[in-house]
Amino acid sequence: MSGLSRRRLDVVNTTAHPRYVVWELTLRCDHACTHCGSRAGVARETELSTEQALGVVAELAAMGTQELVLIGGEAYLHEGFLSIIEALRSHGITPVMTTGGRGIDLSLAQQMHAAGMQRVSVSIDGLAAIHDRMRARKGSFEGTLQALAAIRQAGMVAQANTNLNRLNIGDLEGLYEVLLANGVRGWQVQLTSPLGRAADRPDMLFQPFDLLDVLPRVAALKERGFRDGMMIMPGNNLGYFGPEEALLRTPVKGGSDHFQGCQAGRFVMGIESDGAVKGCPSLQTQHYVGGYASTTPIADIWNDASELAFARARTVEEDLWGFCQQCPYAETCMGGCSFTAHGFFGRAGNNPYCHFRAADHQRRGLRERLIATDAASGRPFDHGLFEIVVEPFDAPLERAPAGEPSLAKIGRKPKRMDPERAGA
Repeated sequence: MSGLSRRRLDVVNTTAHPRYVVWELTLRCDHACTHCGSRAGVARETELSTEQALGVVAELAAMGTQELVLIGGEAYLHEGFLSIIEALRSHGITPVMTTGGRGIDLSLAQQMHAAGMQRVSVSIDGLAAIHDRMRARKGSFEGTLQALAAIRQAGMVAQANTNLNRLNIGDLEGLYEVLLANGVRGWQVQLTSPLGRAADRPDMLFQPFDLLDVLPRVAALKERGFRDGMMIMPGNNLGYFGPEEALLRTPVKGGSDHFQGCQAGRFVMGIESDGAVKGCPSLQTQHYVGGYASTTPIADIWNDASELAFARARTVEEDLWGFCQQCPYAETCMGGCSFTAHGFFGRAGNNPYCHFRAADHQRRGLRERLIATDAASGRPFDHGLFEIVVEPFDAPLERAPAGEPSLAKIGRKPKRMDPERAGA
């Protein structure tokens, strides 16, 4: 065991349990999205069989899992897809799903609902032209609308999720109108992070100062959503502690809430299609897998693996660095989203995608700009490396923020960078 001691794990494991699990059933996919963190397309060499997957369901039920999100690739491409939904329902776990939607027609939607599926979130990346471009498939946008209609007609709750970036941010308000008109009543928005194929395309990623425009616009739509009956909630890498924080995080009109730190390995678990267990589905595979469900009981991985327990026992002094260590919200936020920070710098604890941080720099006449220095390896959930340049807020940009970024992949000779240099 590395990192946390056995004694320290015993202390931090007293309340943690995988209440919410996201399970990649297969890496096989019928899209090849340009921002896909897992680089989905082809199944992993060794993926859990249906029999093994049903055993996982029983283990999770015994551990107190309440809700499980099936993802891929595309979960419906796994041979045991419907059987796994039925098993989840029979074990008292609420099954939900995130999908690109291409293969969901009314027949499949009805089978999913009969098996026990409750809610389905369709990934929609913008209006038709941008969505199809990011999904690398002409007609994909129309397919998502057809999937939403089938989901609703079959009796399930239709939701949507969107990765925001420099390519699609101009579609934000227009997409709200489309989703509302197509019966979507729940919409999760998050920021595209430098994982997988998105790490190959740094021009599409937001710069930290872009959040000064993005967050107020999302907050304004959330207020509209309360009036229109659409609940908009931010993903865990969108925030933090800016003027709109209380509004963005609350699930009720007039409420007030705030980000409470990374929940990976505390009340969240991710499982990859080969049985790899980690604290969050988007965490980098190479660094955060604690064991494999095919060979080790999941409860043992959860309780014993330091790779999953890192967020249970964080301290400001030992685990945060750069700007985040000195932030007045450090004790609560603990560096924000772990996989986002790690995707930029090769370690968690210093997150440049922070509204408070961007505003603090702006008040001092400064901004942070991210520059890609190391290319990603090409494996699922991999990352490159970036460095931060702190510069005058009004310094000329090589490319205007409103310009349309390229989706061409980067190709550079990797060079090593000390992540301690990142941050201000």
